[in-house]
Amino acid sequence: MQTDRNLLNSALLARRHTAVARGVGQAHEIFIKNARNAEFWDVEGRRFIDFAGGIAVLNTGHLHPQVIEAVKAQLDLYTHTCFQVVAYEPYVEVCERLNAMAPGNFAKKSLLLTTGAEAVENAIKIARAYTKRPGVIAFTGGYHGRTNLTLGLTGKVVPYKVGFGPFPGEVFHALFPNALHGVSVADALHSVEVILKNDVEPERVAAFIVEPVQGEGGFYIAPPEFISGLKKLADRYGILLIADEVQTGAGRTGTWFASEQWPDAPDLIATAKSLAGGFPLSGVVGRADVIDAPAAGGLGGTYAGSPVACAAALAVIKAFDDEKLLARSQDMGALLVRALKDLATKVPAIGDVRGLGAMVAIELFEGGDVHRPDAALTKKVVTEAARRGLVLLSCGTYGNVIRILVPLTASDALLEEGLAILADSFAAVA
Repeated sequence: MQTDRNLLNSALLARRHTAVARGVGQAHEIFIKNARNAEFWDVEGRRFIDFAGGIAVLNTGHLHPQVIEAVKAQLDLYTHTCFQVVAYEPYVEVCERLNAMAPGNFAKKSLLLTTGAEAVENAIKIARAYTKRPGVIAFTGGYHGRTNLTLGLTGKVVPYKVGFGPFPGEVFHALFPNALHGVSVADALHSVEVILKNDVEPERVAAFIVEPVQGEGGFYIAPPEFISGLKKLADRYGILLIADEVQTGAGRTGTWFASEQWPDAPDLIATAKSLAGGFPLSGVVGRADVIDAPAAGGLGGTYAGSPVACAAALAVIKAFDDEKLLARSQDMGALLVRALKDLATKVPAIGDVRGLGAMVAIELFEGGDVHRPDAALTKKVVTEAARRGLVLLSCGTYGNVIRILVPLTASDALLEEGLAILADSFAAVA
């Protein structure tokens, strides 16, 4: 069968370079044509196993039948009213479900938005309205979004912050605990106290914001004792604790919210990504008294809480219940970690295998030396894997981490096929 040359990856890539802003990155020179569950096919008919999941957006896979059915049904009713003008029941039901699933023994309320950055930014707005304080303490390696405020919160310069300053004031960065790289929990907590002594008085700090597992920063997991220590500082000074669960939420870590596994519940949670199975939807959920601090009209957005995305989110939540995807996340994570640890015995460059639920990563070093991150090998492996039909993503401050965000609906057979390609890719380039 003859392929239309205008639809080859190379031809589309040339059109892209002419029409699309250079600043919009593209990890792989691939253009998708169609997809199903954890697989997709490009415009040239090649099959790929998807271990990227749209950067943690497809926990229920591409085109989950229940999600697509719910969206089609909603399209026949209405697609938009702006919730602040004429309200609709799906928005309320999504909030009810989030309130019920969020951790914490207190009354909860929610707000729906569109993007993860919007969720984070609104969480900060709410915290400032509640505490009447401006300051925020975030952490090195953290990623919180691409708006001006969320870039200010982000603790990684390249490529996100380069050339975009100045960033908002009253944002400070403490150390994130990382035993692999010599930062203990005590070191991290001490760095917070140093900020409170040297940079801003506690009475001016509205919130701490932390990812339960750092996403772009390298899939480092916040230790429970770090969260306990942070919460003690927060309670001592009247500071709120915000969990940025944009990437960890919607079941990726084995519980709906990763902060369910924390020893202390956060006051606010920002969520997005897989919440609506590929449709743009985000939210902030948390303490009702905190959420209600802004005056009526102070929160919202024209497209915030789209009825189509709300319908999709309700179908995603139902799919998790029907298919027991939280248990699947835990089982999948165990399978991936076992396989990757076995691979590490054969590949000296793999210096660490880590994961929480099905949020799993490997970190590569030259000769296995943790002081020599190997970004070059990481890039070679990711590129070779794509050539062989496996889509992966790298991350980390030094670009030396390979992360796995495969849909939770993928079969064990597909996981094993993808892991075999990964092993073959290491063999080919290492």
